[in-house]
Amino acid sequence: MSPPWHAGVLTIFPEMFPGPLGLSLAGKALAEKRWTLDVIDIRNFATDKHRSVDDTPAGGGAGMVMRADIAAAAIDAARAEMPDGTPTLYLSPRGRTLTQERARALAQGPGVILLCGRFEGVDQRVLDARNVEEISIGDYVLSGGELAAQVLIDACVRLIPGVAGNESSLAEESFASGLLEYPHYTRPREWEGRAIPEVLLSGDHKEIAKWRREQAEALTRERRPDLWERYKKP
Repeated sequence: MSPPWHAGVLTIFPEMFPGPLGLSLAGKALAEKRWTLDVIDIRNFATDKHRSVDDTPAGGGAGMVMRADIAAAAIDAARAEMPDGTPTLYLSPRGRTLTQERARALAQGPGVILLCGRFEGVDQRVLDARNVEEISIGDYVLSGGELAAQVLIDACVRLIPGVAGNESSLAEESFASGLLEYPHYTRPREWEGRAIPEVLLSGDHKEIAKWRREQAEALTRERRPDLWERYKKP
């Protein structure tokens, strides 16, 4: 058997993990060792008695910057425990946006090493020297990379075989086919004057599939024209 998918997280707040990753599907899979988590405190690689990991930005300006030498030592320690070629990702709003396609590709690999930034960011030299890829979970700024790392890990872990209770549902959710997911309904049949669409109660699976596809296409056209344009291309 191949080793379980592994997430190595580099952070100055190790107590934030596993956090929500210890609950629900991800937490159960972690307990079952379908994936593993190693949290490394970047401050362990500090060189002074105060365990400082940052310094003032070159050229002046507000805030502080994580030092290249300390971040590099943490990255090297994490890489020593992982297979060669394991991607090292820096959670940053400057990075390429995380997509379902990328999460699936990462889930199929050995795992990830995630560098969680703080302050004004990380010294660019360590990103260049260690070939660290920047990745973003959206066009907004967080106080640090820890929450973004948890989002990325959850997006990957749920795609590991055996983690999702009904894996066939993964094929129908948003982005799996390039479209947003169709609406869902359940009992009661009528609620506050709103009824379940009759086609879903018809038992005609062909018509239900057609309705769901039409709904997915309509939602994608309305809410995500960028996805719709890519979906329409041959």
